[in-house]
Amino acid sequence: MAKTISFHLQKGGVGKTTISGTLACQSALDGYSTLLVDVDPQGNASSWFLKEAPQYELADVVQGRCYIQDAIIPIPQIQNMSLLPTFGIGGTLKLYAETKLAEEPFVLQDLVHEVSDSFDRIILDLSPGLGRLERAALISSDEVITPMTPEVFSLDGLEIFIDELARLKKNLRSTVSHSKIIINSFDNRIKQHRDIYNAACKGVFTVYKIPVDPLFRKAQEAGYAPQLFKARGRGLKESTVGAIKTLNKDIWR
Repeated sequence: MAKTISFHLQKGGVGKTTISGTLACQSALDGYSTLLVDVDPQGNASSWFLKEAPQYELADVVQGRCYIQDAIIPIPQIQNMSLLPTFGIGGTLKLYAETKLAEEPFVLQDLVHEVSDSFDRIILDLSPGLGRLERAALISSDEVITPMTPEVFSLDGLEIFIDELARLKKNLRSTVSHSKIIINSFDNRIKQHRDIYNAACKGVFTVYKIPVDPLFRKAQEAGYAPQLFKARGRGLKESTVGAIKTLNKDIWR
């Protein structure tokens, strides 16, 4: 049965999609069948890996318009990686979350269980906020990992998320674990970044750093895995590659 991991913090712009997509790619490149589920109504992960809108998306699955196998799309340029997309077609997923999800809080959990024997690993990419959709995704996960940027507001968001997650686990009897933080776009030359990292390390979390690297954005624009993309002959920084491999190894341990 596949292990399921989600990446979440209520704050936007912390790199949830970048980290989710990059680690899904790394897992697949390591030879594990990996499913990336785009649970963000904006569909950024889907726009990253798909050039055209799919026939079916996640919203179609949860509303019973198709089987989940009909909506899962293999990513041609990345062997072992598949995507359950959201393309924001008419805002269908958002509308479902606002109108129907309250009656079906465990629908994503059921979907994950349905495909858990078909994949080695499952990653959920969530939108900011903590509404019904995000809650449904979190309780379907074995572990949630918090990405944040090296700024004070992200630390504040982490404290809020810890409290909200504790209530969620109690109310819906979830066993999702939360023990890892990723500080994204880290630059060791900047004192504030070092201070935020040191502050995060004083808590109970294991803290990881992913260096600032412009190749992530360029790879996303080109529709490629960052590990496979080169701009003017240059790929990801060696420190970035090392950080990704270390994190990927640890989260699936």
